[in-house]
Amino acid sequence: MIIPVRCFTCGKVIGHLWEEFKKRVENGEDPGKVLDDLGIKKECCRRMFISHIEMIDEIILYELTPIHKRKILQKEEYRK
Repeated sequence: MIIPVRCFTCGKVIGHLWEEFKKRVENGEDPGKVLDDLGIKKECCRRMFISHIEMIDEIILYELTPIHKRKILQKEEYRK
């Protein structure tokens, strides 16, 4: 989904570093070196970045727009 604001284990604020991490890794840098450069030293915080799967772009495809919601409601009212 979206990277959590804080590490689940230690509570360190890490969310603001996600975009930088993602951009640099996509450009071919080693994830471990990027985390070192960003100051992420603890294993628990590093895990948050390494294991995160960005799914928000896929989930948003299934979001109903207001037009779709209206059509569904109209169909339900018609069936009554």
